[in-house]
Amino acid sequence: MKIGELAQVAQCTVETVRYYEKAGLLAEPGRTSGNFRVYGPEHLERLRFIRNCRALDMSHEEIHALLLLLDQPGEDCGAVNAVFDAHMAHVDERIRELTQLKQQLAALRQHCQSEQAVAACGILHGLAVMEAESKPERHTHLG
Repeated sequence: MKIGELAQVAQCTVETVRYYEKAGLLAEPGRTSGNFRVYGPEHLERLRFIRNCRALDMSHEEIHALLLLLDQPGEDCGAVNAVFDAHMAHVDERIRELTQLKQQLAALRQHCQSEQAVAACGILHGLAVMEAESKPERHTHLG
């Protein structure tokens, strides 16, 4: 199948397919005599695998690690568990960060309990005078 067909069947864009090829996640396909890319069922299977990993917010590094493991079906899956455990730890950290952000937003929201003139808005006043802590580096494992 051609790249457009692959993208349609895999429910992504042609640009996504090309991007994953450039990132080394999807093997480059063969080419026709007219230099068109020709994809097989193995490309579709791998693309779906990559998309499912991305849907779980996995980084390209994590996906690459899983793909390497997928290509070694006789090995034990301890390394797969390690990738997933590390990913879940990243998710836990991000949840903590988002919980803290929500608490900060809720505290600001408490400064304005009724509609009034913008000049008297407690949220805007709070934003203007709050002492923002030095912003901690946002935790992310994504590149």
